[in-house]
Amino acid sequence: MFANRRTAALSAAGALALAGCGAAPVSRERAPAIDRAAAVTAGTQAAVVHGWGPVVAGDEFNYAGPPDPAKWKVYAGPGHAGKGIRSPNAIAVGGGVVTLSGDAAGTTGGMSARFANQQYGRWEARMRTSVRDLQYHPVLILWPNNNSSPTCAEVDYAEGTANTTLIRFNLHHACSGPGFQTRAARPLDTTQWHNYAVEWTPAGITGYLDGSLWFVDTNPAHQPTVGMHQTVQLDWFPNGTPTKPSQMQVDWIRVYK
Repeated sequence: MFANRRTAALSAAGALALAGCGAAPVSRERAPAIDRAAAVTAGTQAAVVHGWGPVVAGDEFNYAGPPDPAKWKVYAGPGHAGKGIRSPNAIAVGGGVVTLSGDAAGTTGGMSARFANQQYGRWEARMRTSVRDLQYHPVLILWPNNNSSPTCAEVDYAEGTANTTLIRFNLHHACSGPGFQTRAARPLDTTQWHNYAVEWTPAGITGYLDGSLWFVDTNPAHQPTVGMHQTVQLDWFPNGTPTKPSQMQVDWIRVYK
């Protein structure tokens, strides 16, 4: 999976200059819009429960239009594993959230943070999805800076899969082999707002879901050896059947020291 995402990320990074000038438009067939009303509550946050202190970087998405170019690189180019298209037109900020849409043809969105490109830290994000097609996988990732890691490091601290009733945490710590990742999974209604967090220290990587611990890996051999940064992606995994347009939304992303 890392190799596939890496190919897509490199292609997208190389095509960023195309954004807004010739990028493939999103199909007219769109996902049913998610109600963009602000969440009634911010929910239980790991940052509050565990006293992470002040926010040092991130995005509250309290503006309208494309993602802030000072904070985000928006993908423009081939989709995940070279399938479909990543288009800047598939991402929009409004109503206090950023919405990534995927259409019936596999045109979808992704973006990479310019902020907090660092080794170690704490990240937390509030996310929900539409009643999505099993071929669209929402994912919050810590990705290697410069798209390069000798161990193919990737921290998927919230990843939807073809099983739409689950959310997963996947820590990729090797480029191949039967034990290339450490995993956790929880049954979850992802159409509701939930808070996902990851804490990366020299002691290991810890994942939180709505403030509660759900993933720990303290094996020194499993820790990334390079700096990482946030990405937000709605990945398309076509299986040959018709795809139902789908969406994911992020209310905010916050980074702590």
